[in-house]
Amino acid sequence: MKKTVVIKIGGAILDGYSQGNTSALTDLLSVISKIENQPVVIVHGGGCIVDEMLAQAGFNTEKKNGLRITPKEQIPVISGALAGNVNKAIVASAVSIGLQAVGLSLNDGQMVQCQLSPLQLGQVGVPSPYSSALLDTLLKAKFLPIVSSIGALSNGDLVNVNADDAAVAICQLLNAELLLLTDVNGVKGAEGEYLTSLNHQQAEELINQGVIAGGMTAKVNAALHAANKLRRSIAVASWQSPEQIIDLLNGGKIGTRIQPNGC
Repeated sequence: MKKTVVIKIGGAILDGYSQGNTSALTDLLSVISKIENQPVVIVHGGGCIVDEMLAQAGFNTEKKNGLRITPKEQIPVISGALAGNVNKAIVASAVSIGLQAVGLSLNDGQMVQCQLSPLQLGQVGVPSPYSSALLDTLLKAKFLPIVSSIGALSNGDLVNVNADDAAVAICQLLNAELLLLTDVNGVKGAEGEYLTSLNHQQAEELINQGVIAGGMTAKVNAALHAANKLRRSIAVASWQSPEQIIDLLNGGKIGTRIQPNGC
């Protein structure tokens, strides 16, 4: 049995789903159903759907360095969107093609504990792995856990967690492989080319130059954090060619490999 793989999804694949285009998500789930002898956990965001629901509720969306600012009064809408609407839609799609999917949030089974972010982002949590008992039980029983990026503080208050950071925490919890799926084929370099490999020094230079910006900054930083914690490379690849995922898990050079310090 291979190491568990944590696959993080979000972006346009979920935006398309919210607009009735289910094919991309179904294609991805179909590929996941073909992964043999390797347990899978999906961690998802859904910022595009959150933006839509916030706008419908009369709220504005603000971001700081690519990270969502979450005023406390927006938490009911955001948690309802991610842990409710998005999570259950992914579960339903997975079940429809024969997968044994179960929907979770970060605080279920005390998988992940959260502290309030020091970055002045409002009700945003910084996740830390805590207990793998629930996931161990589900994976042993051949379930596909689908985890939303909603967590809780020790006092019970719900918090919004950056989905890349949530995926890293779950990855640490299970000592798993990590695959961050994004809307593009990897991380671009200064000349607009896709990089096959990226280390901390290179990433820092590209961020300072503005080449890596917005949401990709958060994704690269999360991948660097995971690579250093796990002492192995983390893959950033596109969801648009899901059939390549199996090749990647078998060692193929797809997307960008984020390297730990010293590599």
